[in-house]
Amino acid sequence: MATVNDNYLKLKAGYLFPEIARRVNAFAQANPDAKIIRLGIGDVTEPLPEACRTAMIKAVEEMGDRSTFKGYGPEQGYAWLREKIAVQDFQARGAAIEADEIFISDGSKCDSGNILEIFGKNNVIAVTDPVYPVYVDTNVMAGNTGDANEKGEYAGLVYLPVTAENNFTAEIPTQKVDLIYLCFPNNPTGATATKEHLQAWVNYAKANGSIIFFDAAYEAYITDPTLPHSIYEIEGARDCAIEFRSFSKNAGFTGTRCALTVVPKNLTAKAADGSNVELWKLWNRRQSTKFNGVSYIVQRGAEAVYSEEGQAQIKALVSFYLENAKIIREQLTNAGLKVYGGVNAPYVWVKTPNGLSSWEFFDKLLQTVNVVGTPGSGFGAAGEGYFRISAFNSRENVEEAMKRITEKFKV
Repeated sequence: MATVNDNYLKLKAGYLFPEIARRVNAFAQANPDAKIIRLGIGDVTEPLPEACRTAMIKAVEEMGDRSTFKGYGPEQGYAWLREKIAVQDFQARGAAIEADEIFISDGSKCDSGNILEIFGKNNVIAVTDPVYPVYVDTNVMAGNTGDANEKGEYAGLVYLPVTAENNFTAEIPTQKVDLIYLCFPNNPTGATATKEHLQAWVNYAKANGSIIFFDAAYEAYITDPTLPHSIYEIEGARDCAIEFRSFSKNAGFTGTRCALTVVPKNLTAKAADGSNVELWKLWNRRQSTKFNGVSYIVQRGAEAVYSEEGQAQIKALVSFYLENAKIIREQLTNAGLKVYGGVNAPYVWVKTPNGLSSWEFFDKLLQTVNVVGTPGSGFGAAGEGYFRISAFNSRENVEEAMKRITEKFKV
């Protein structure tokens, strides 16, 4: 008889966001007249920038002509897109990244899980707590952990608490770890990392032969000019880091799917025989074997992000969501709630009032004011007692949600 991957059986009952959807759907069915406002999952709501839409329409028309039709594209992505990314996202910031070190993909969520395929099973893996659930769950699926304890912490992972006491920035571990997940601007807390903080991580990684997985999906929301947008702005990062980026949150590509992963060609890890192996070659082989690439149409849309018009339009889009975050942060603060984030990030991290647990506050918000957020405990044990509110929604919905919450939960 066929057998299953038993590692999947270690996973908690449900991935965080499907569980939220289940509870919301049950409430909606029982209360069909309720006007639910969803500020939970970080999905964008505003239309794709005009420059991207125009480029996609043109690309569709090209597909209707034999002379301009495109079939299979390069698994790594088209050179014209990778070159623009290298120049405008990295080299313009002093980061020495070349176009052929960039791999276009259908999502940074996918890549942050798939990257584990090129690493061995004996690595010591560190994650922040709270953490984006994909980092943990994909390691469970890959067999890199033991079972979860009563707090949801998996044996075999090193958890780095991210708390108000350390300004929600991960402290350097005292023990040696091999793979390190960092996400800044942070999901879920909205915290950012200074160059000095990231330099300390790079120094640690180089001293210990570690690899940093750096998730920069929200870098477009950084408005503070002193904060780095890329790990590669840090000296030595090419020797120890892989970076994930996305077009989802800056250009609204959540429904069209386009992202990128950067693997420097000089980055190496150890084989079983002790020899150094170039990770670029392994990732290139993995993508060439298991991935057919992002569609030509979508990549043309992504290329338009780097046009003069595209840059202006995504700047306006990001500013719109940041204004939403400001409204959320200020309204909840005025109501007496303790809030963090929402300045250089689209997420506001809220301390639950009156000693309520994260899920108790979730249910209370849903049932009393019909507003949906994300329970902090779903991001890890250290997230208990907190709640994430997303700025990704219309201005009307954000203002109405804040009115409902502040009227009901004023401290």
